[in-house]
Amino acid sequence: MGQFQLLRHVGKVAYELELLNYLASVHPMFHVSLLKKCVGDPTSIVPLESLGIQDKLSYEEVSVEILDRKVRKLRNKEIASVKVLWSNQLVKGAT
Repeated sequence: MGQFQLLRHVGKVAYELELLNYLASVHPMFHVSLLKKCVGDPTSIVPLESLGIQDKLSYEEVSVEILDRKVRKLRNKEIASVKVLWSNQLVKGAT
């Protein structure tokens, strides 16, 4: 079941959404660049209960595993980077 329902188009670049009761503290107006078509992939759904959503609609991400390490060489220095798998993300969502 969806988390919202489209109420109305506001101007050229905004939509007002009707959100479910537990999302009442979220502002209902969204710029079109924030809205994306949902391609129903059940494996990518993370239940909100498992995230531990706090009062300010935020949650703490916990790193699970380092998937990759790289060192990029620039002119005068080297920059190390790591690819991290986070607790509530799929491997393709690692950063």
